Amino acid sequence: MTDRSSGAVSAGDLAASTDAVILVGGKGTRLRPLTTSVPKPMLPVAGYPFLQHLLARIREAGMTHVVMGTSYRAEVFEEYFGDGSDLGLDIEYVVEKDPLGTGGGIRNVCDRLRHDRAMVFNGDVLGGTDLGAVLRTHVDNDADVTLHLLRVADPRAFGCVPTDSEGRVTEFLEKTEDPPTDQINAGCYVFRRSIIEGIPEGRPVSVEREVFPALLERGARVYGHVDQAYWRDLGTPSDFIRGSSDLVRGIAPSPLIEGRHGEALVDPSAAVAGGALLFGGTVVGRGAEIGAGARVDTSVILEGVVVEAGATLERCVIAAGARIGARAHLVDSVIGEGAVIGARCELVGGSGFARVWPGVQIPDGGLRFSSDI
Repeated sequence: MTDRSSGAVSAGDLAASTDAVILVGGKGTRLRPLTTSVPKPMLPVAGYPFLQHLLARIREAGMTHVVMGTSYRAEVFEEYFGDGSDLGLDIEYVVEKDPLGTGGGIRNVCDRLRHDRAMVFNGDVLGGTDLGAVLRTHVDNDADVTLHLLRVADPRAFGCVPTDSEGRVTEFLEKTEDPPTDQINAGCYVFRRSIIEGIPEGRPVSVEREVFPALLERGARVYGHVDQAYWRDLGTPSDFIRGSSDLVRGIAPSPLIEGRHGEALVDPSAAVAGGALLFGGTVVGRGAEIGAGARVDTSVILEGVVVEAGATLERCVIAAGARIGARAHLVDSVIGEGAVIGARCELVGGSGFARVWPGVQIPDGGLRFSSDI
């Protein structure tokens, strides 16, 4: 019996008979020093570990069985989420001992799958596509693989994925200055289980460069589900901050913060003094303190941070336990755990973002830095 016979099945039943696979094995090197002790998908975004927003969307769509492919700091995921029952999910974990790439990572979890269909997610991506609609596209086309394809204004920075008039993928193209389509691979796939079983085992495999082109060559049914949903890879400080801000302001969807959108999201245990201004989708974490007259714009303030009176922050991430001195001025900066930026210091990172490593202490007036100098 093929997937096509399921055409009359409800969206909820389709999701319930689909495994969710999340690949979370990366080290997040571009987000250092935030990821020196915490895996990137576990960094707090809009008040929750980023991965929890994805898990909430998976549960909302009706999928309940989740397999996480982990590697870097693998124990952190299981310690936090456990068996998933608190989230209405059944979560299993598979540790990738050696880097296996996207295709190898998918093959590595195959033995834990329970259904004949699996939806695979890149654990670095904040997305808003209708997961049920992607599943429906897959089933209606009796596809072997369905890719979520995103229409973007400028596809030159991405590999492109053209489709024919019926939505069938015709080729996979590397970056080019003259792309023939505005459709890019958004990193979310639905696989027939037999296709996963056919991926080479025990070695690095790229799903984009090896698995998908080989499927096309042999005539497999590879389709695209095309939309213009919200999509952002949170792999850089700029995108991490923007993604968090978009969640707070309701631009990016998440079941975890519905009805709580605005210019700032402040944990109930945080203290914000009079005259402090918080805007641009700023997040203030548990137990943090924002001093009188401080100005915090489009920033992520994590647990236990102290921002003293009159300090100004713009597009910054301040990691847990750090302290920003009075009248300090920080722009485009990432401050590591427990670091201290003294009063009246100035740190303007520019496009590359300035980074202060965990535990570093800069004395009052001890730093004036701009990437433009």
